[in-house]
Amino acid sequence: MFSLALVTDAASLPIDYDMPPLLDACKEVGFAPEVVFWDDPAVVWSRFDAVLMRSPWTWVDRLPEFIARCEEISAETHLLSPMPLVRWALDKRYLRDLAAHGVPVAPTQVVAPGEQPSTALRDFLAAHPDAREFVIKPSNACYSKDVQRYPRQNVDVAAEHIARLHESGSHVILQPYIESVDREGEIDLTYFDGAYSHAIHKGAMLMPDGTVNVPTLEYRKARVADEDERAVAAAALEASAATLGIEPPLLYGRIDLIRDRDGKPMVLEMELCEPSLNLSFSEGSALRFARALAERLKP
Repeated sequence: MFSLALVTDAASLPIDYDMPPLLDACKEVGFAPEVVFWDDPAVVWSRFDAVLMRSPWTWVDRLPEFIARCEEISAETHLLSPMPLVRWALDKRYLRDLAAHGVPVAPTQVVAPGEQPSTALRDFLAAHPDAREFVIKPSNACYSKDVQRYPRQNVDVAAEHIARLHESGSHVILQPYIESVDREGEIDLTYFDGAYSHAIHKGAMLMPDGTVNVPTLEYRKARVADEDERAVAAAALEASAATLGIEPPLLYGRIDLIRDRDGKPMVLEMELCEPSLNLSFSEGSALRFARALAERLKP
């Protein structure tokens, strides 16, 4: 029987709502799945036929260690996320690559360590005179950690936020806050082996007072993606594969979209390495994923 490691960690497993249905689906298609922790030094990776990153979300505080572990896994067995994809997908600077391929993305400016935060912010706001609010996030972010929404006039406080992120070695993403998110939320589309599987609606996460809504199950609901949303998501996946030189389609991915001021969909972010796939919101989606895995892993 084909042995498959589903990788998570002790802190993340309790909030990985995909894991129970995925375990059942993997067994149904003939895998022998096992839940393992990426940071467990006792794991012998070579005993698995393949390794699937599922919810190793503590990587956000231990990125170099996580990358090193992925390299170790890749050297010992079949890591289903190739290393170039792992490095690229965990850094939201990928938005610039998508834009270069003509994919509509949320307006994004990157502030590198060493750049002056106040100057970068003022230049950004000058380039977006209609933005009443803006968002700061580290380029390596997970579950909205260190992400905050600011009113336009709070440049000094926001600059301090950028400086703190720079001190940790992170590049910083600046984006205008798109008001449609407050009215319409976002839509997250999930794809398996290049095929659209399902989507959910997710309400606004970043509140005007600086707090963040944690995206629990109650905070999300099933939705059918519109044709224009599917077109943008598919283009993002194709551009990702082209950027990385990986033969499409990618095995799996989640693309998060919002609508611009003209009502057109654009990519806010995407998750191609260790995404929450919202399997509990779509009947049969876990089995679709397991079948895609089985097809990809055919001898």
